[in-house]
Amino acid sequence: MARYFDVHPDNPQPRALAQVAEIIRGGGLVAYPTDSGYALGCSLGNREGLERIRAIRNLDHRHHFTLVCSEFAQLGAYVHMDNRVFRAVKAATPGPYTFILPATREAPKVMLHPRKRTVGVRVPEHTTALALLSELGAPLMSSSLILPGSDAPLTDGWTVKDTLDQVVDAVLDSGDCGTGATTVVDLTGDEPEIVRLGAGDPAPFEA
Repeated sequence: MARYFDVHPDNPQPRALAQVAEIIRGGGLVAYPTDSGYALGCSLGNREGLERIRAIRNLDHRHHFTLVCSEFAQLGAYVHMDNRVFRAVKAATPGPYTFILPATREAPKVMLHPRKRTVGVRVPEHTTALALLSELGAPLMSSSLILPGSDAPLTDGWTVKDTLDQVVDAVLDSGDCGTGATTVVDLTGDEPEIVRLGAGDPAPFEA
């Protein structure tokens, strides 16, 4: 049964965040709110956590998982960005975007696209998500909580608890959550490619 943590949207209680972070460090899988719906997250390199996400979402091994970071400055450790990409990503961060980029050696190998050696990265604009990342002191390996047969992520904490009670270890709920998935932008080619249209305005990445 998943533990349920209800925190204040503007000032999430540090004790609750510390408990959630400890569950993550211990190998747990958590559902947490972001500016683009709920997401599933586990610690860096947690292979079992990623397999649990794949099972919940019915994903194949070509799915791009996302490193969710607390600030733009963290991204450079995990992905390669030339000057053009650097400027484009910085201008759209934080926000409801996921960027597909070539991975560095620091990116967890378990989450890389098997053929392209790429990974998704993002920085959410959400108080509770950022507070959890700060408490954890590291990015989360993550994926939007979009269940099979649905096009949109779950957005209500109690619904997440009821639906995934037996398959996640904790649900973090602050009562505020974006309603649309991230816009996914592949920046590995000469021109940006919109892979998924979501909450983020695609205009800055369209020719």
